[in-house]
Amino acid sequence: MTDGQRAAHPTGLRERKKRRTRDALLHAALDLFTTQGYEETTVDEIVDAVEVSQRTFFRYFASKEEAAFAIQEMVESHFLTQLRRRPDDEAPFEAMRNAVLCAWNSLGEVIEEIITVELHMRTYRMIESTPSLLAAHLRRCSTLENHLALLIAGREGLDVDEDPRPRVAVAAFCGVMRVTGQLWGRSRDGDVDSLRALTESYLDQLGPALAGNWRADAGPA
Repeated sequence: MTDGQRAAHPTGLRERKKRRTRDALLHAALDLFTTQGYEETTVDEIVDAVEVSQRTFFRYFASKEEAAFAIQEMVESHFLTQLRRRPDDEAPFEAMRNAVLCAWNSLGEVIEEIITVELHMRTYRMIESTPSLLAAHLRRCSTLENHLALLIAGREGLDVDEDPRPRVAVAAFCGVMRVTGQLWGRSRDGDVDSLRALTESYLDQLGPALAGNWRADAGPA
């Protein structure tokens, strides 16, 4: 082992220990939030479950709210990374669709290293049913939509304030994502593969839903 390897080894151990501590705090927080309620859960209860100090909790999370959205933040970040990697010749909606499906191909395993899919589903339901978290969720969605619109406009060489198409496309895409997330979160036996399949099927209906004739006497779409 070289001096450089010996120097790097402790750092690697420290980083792994930090990650284990953060993951343990996050798991404890989400489990408590979803079993006894977000507002009813205190930071003291979270740190007691992991046997660390409050100072340790705030080293990793600025607040309970940040912990509540930590997995969602990870999902969104992974999606944006995949979107930035999409080929330039893909149309905007195609790029967003392919990015989210590619993200879910690998993200399931990452999530399950921290929490179970069942706990992830409970967390989604908890956010949707907690007024303060739902308000924060809607604010986060608005921020994400604006970021996506700017990203899509940049890909297409457009001015997002002059051309409405990036914001319209993003609004439609995010609307579908919100609906599928709600449907998946309400199910009792879903997994990441079922979320991916549900997302894909709903995204594929966006075009027909916007352009098609829905009247029963119009025949099949």
